[in-house]
Amino acid sequence: VQLQASGGGLVQTGGSLRLSCAASGVTLAYYGIAWFRQAPGKEREGVSCIARSGNSIYYMESVKGRFTISRDNAKNTLYLQMNSLKPEDTGVYFCAAPIRSILCSAHERDYYWWGRGTQVTVSS
Repeated sequence: VQLQASGGGLVQTGGSLRLSCAASGVTLAYYGIAWFRQAPGKEREGVSCIARSGNSIYYMESVKGRFTISRDNAKNTLYLQMNSLKPEDTGVYFCAAPIRSILCSAHERDYYWWGRGTQVTVSS
């Protein structure tokens, strides 16, 4: 199983990025999947998740209204559209998939497969 996150980069405050997570060896359509991030010197935190059905979506409070999670089951890919980026959004972003859960969860313990991460840096 591989989860390959991409789309990170350096952007100014107020800019946008679109992260992608391409999966192989696992069918993302079967599961609830998520994005996490880890800022320098901080714990990894759940940014957003989407249930298998697509009807249950979670965003951490600080990104509500700015980030949008979506999935393309035909491409076996998860996305995170990030708009109005702020310096506090800086970090390494990871996508994650569980072994069997169909639910949306922002807790690391609920995920088994992790991508390597993609760096997002927002300059002020």
